[in-house]
Amino acid sequence: MRVARTMIGVAGTLACVVAGASVALGAGASATPAGGPIQIFVQPGQGQGNGKILFTGAIGDYGSSSKATGSGGKKFATATLKKGTIKIDLTAISAKVNKANPTVNAATCSASLTETAAAPVVSGTGLYAGIHGTIQITESFGFISSTFKTGSKKGQCNLSNSAPTVAQMGTVYGKGSVSF
Repeated sequence: MRVARTMIGVAGTLACVVAGASVALGAGASATPAGGPIQIFVQPGQGQGNGKILFTGAIGDYGSSSKATGSGGKKFATATLKKGTIKIDLTAISAKVNKANPTVNAATCSASLTETAAAPVVSGTGLYAGIHGTIQITESFGFISSTFKTGSKKGQCNLSNSAPTVAQMGTVYGKGSVSF
């Protein structure tokens, strides 16, 4: 189904971006950050990561991320930031998004979903060595599907996996705490 294919692609992208965003710390600091409450804001990229990430609160930094699948099917993301790297376990949020049933409006061919789950901070390098904590990540995604152009379904929403989307957008926000 078109909805599942689009969500899985965006979920992977968002997961990569969120992972990087979830744990970045002190772009201007040279000593180990004190840690504390953080907020993340993510502008997802296309494909397998490479989105923009901004951290605010007790720490701040920015950069990009990439994803990987670990042993046992676990989903991880590594954020490459200005002062080091951070690895996050995105298994829970990825599973929720991939299994989600979006709200579909057949009259407008639009669909949306929002899911939230905890993402443990696994490890870090550079300024982020020894980092740990948990971030509550919220992924929201929406799209407008194309319609059938001919045949008995002409004008109806085409939610098949092969149908192109007219438009799509995803957002990621996270809030939590990290320490060292």
